[in-house]
Amino acid sequence: MKSLKTMVVATIWLMVFAASACATLLETNISSHFIVPRRIQIYLPPSYESEPQRRYPVLYLHDGQNVFSSAGTNASFGWGNWQLDTTANELARTGKMREIIMIAVDNGPERRGEYGGIHHAPEGPATNSAFENYSAFLISELKPLMDRDFRTLSDPADTAVLGSSVGGLCSVALAWDHPEVFGGAASMSGTDIAEQTNFLNQVLKPYHGPPKPFRLYLDSGVVDFSGGDDGRALTGQIAAEFQRIGWTTNQFEHFVDAPPLTTGQLEQTGLRRDKWMEAQKNQHNEFYWRLRAWRALTFLFPPETAKSG
Repeated sequence: MKSLKTMVVATIWLMVFAASACATLLETNISSHFIVPRRIQIYLPPSYESEPQRRYPVLYLHDGQNVFSSAGTNASFGWGNWQLDTTANELARTGKMREIIMIAVDNGPERRGEYGGIHHAPEGPATNSAFENYSAFLISELKPLMDRDFRTLSDPADTAVLGSSVGGLCSVALAWDHPEVFGGAASMSGTDIAEQTNFLNQVLKPYHGPPKPFRLYLDSGVVDFSGGDDGRALTGQIAAEFQRIGWTTNQFEHFVDAPPLTTGQLEQTGLRRDKWMEAQKNQHNEFYWRLRAWRALTFLFPPETAKSG
């Protein structure tokens, strides 16, 4: 198989806040035996080219078309993108997190099935589910390719997965099922209002074994576009179950983003003015995920001194 770098179809240079330092964003399409071909974006941190012997932790991302600043400020129905590239650049520059590689996977036509998967299927057997196929793609195809062609730290302790909405719950399920691959997971507004409580009731509550070896970040807002609570109550129940099982404060963080921003606060964010009224009634969107993504990043990849401590 050709090196992934020979398959890259576009390279975008992203300016970092620090002078004369650049991160690299590579883009390519990857075929799979398990899912339809998927666009992949690979973020390489500012020091990647200047420190050729260095290896980096890796964060895998769902809904990859929305996560980097190259998606533009009008992406996602005007909510914008997550700006994970510039956020990670600044956090690493100021010593709040380690430099990392980020692998962003676009969603596909079976998004809800791939992300919701076996833990959210109707009662009965759920073999060869879309979630299982997506998991197989990540674990047996994409990750080996990334570990081969880029200077990754490939062990579970240095590999995490992050998503929002149903992609957040997907991240938790992936780490739960495969802690030998993903040693960290982050879910932002992860208990999607359209989802049932299968993961909570069928997986977590019946479990009475020891804590699994992965670190977990959970968050939610308090209001969403349906008039609901952005999964706050359900996320709280899931958090309580992880604590019951034995996740400690070092392994686990739960944050509630309350209250929504005021008009005065929104004016300072750069969000389009026509979105302000909605932003006060809906936290289930890329705008709010962008504002609190730093919490997930610094929890999953703390600086070495904090990690060792």
